[in-house]
Amino acid sequence: QMQLVQSGGGLVQAGESLRLSCAASGGLFYRYDMAWFRQPPGKEREFVAAIIWMGGSTSYADSVSGRFTISRDNAKNMGYLQMNDLKPEDTAVYYCAAGNSGTTSDDSMYDTWGQGTQVTVSS
Repeated sequence: QMQLVQSGGGLVQAGESLRLSCAASGGLFYRYDMAWFRQPPGKEREFVAAIIWMGGSTSYADSVSGRFTISRDNAKNMGYLQMNDLKPEDTAVYYCAAGNSGTTSDDSMYDTWGQGTQVTVSS
């Protein structure tokens, strides 16, 4: 059973950058598509970005397109979310997830989840 362990996150000011990492173990990470979701305070979980298993195709939510970049290094069993020009509305708990449904934004299609990491952006 594959496990995902997240790192990164924290408190930053608006306009700054952060990189989230997602380390996979116990499974064949390179066979899985990967995504990042987030849950803002008091709101439902929402899609952020996704990347297919080979890394050639990505998808982004409109709210982060042009500011966030999803990537992966299958040789290291790692996934990343580079977040630039952060805004207060990006404040949320961020989750990485793995599945086999391409770059879908439907969170029910992902069956392995990281533990979540808090990102707080102050104005």
